[in-house]
Amino acid sequence: MALRVILEKGDKTLEKHCRPVTEVTDRIRILLDDMRDTLLNSGGVGLAAPQVGVLRRVVLVMDTNQEDKTPAEQIIELINPEILETEGEQEGPEGCLSVPGIFGVVKRPMRVKVRAMNREGESFEIWGEGLTARAFCHEIDHLDGVLFLEHSSRILTDEELEALSEKD
Repeated sequence: MALRVILEKGDKTLEKHCRPVTEVTDRIRILLDDMRDTLLNSGGVGLAAPQVGVLRRVVLVMDTNQEDKTPAEQIIELINPEILETEGEQEGPEGCLSVPGIFGVVKRPMRVKVRAMNREGESFEIWGEGLTARAFCHEIDHLDGVLFLEHSSRILTDEELEALSEKD
């Protein structure tokens, strides 16, 4: 397992559509393991394969509602994820490991149901709520070459970011 370099805005890879995974191979499992290490090292809540230079429909999302689990245990691996259903609405600050230091105000669903495959190639469905729902949408957007900035109603100022960090 290895840490991978996270690409940043301006890299054309982040603007491309990803290909579906047709078979879960050892190569895909190595990608998942490397992405897991990279995500845990980054302090983020999600990571998509194109962010590490791989144009495949693979994402990892932290289930932040599982506070009793370690960060490694919170990671949900999603291969070929698709959003099936959404409920409600939330609006709040959103950032991205590929757009360091920039946060925007983004509207996302409050709850999201996703269908994907796991590392064994088995299909499953899962609901995410709050930050996890936001991360599902954000990471799946990456698979279609979309950055959160395209959904942002405005970029937060340094003063607003500082005020938000003081609340935490």
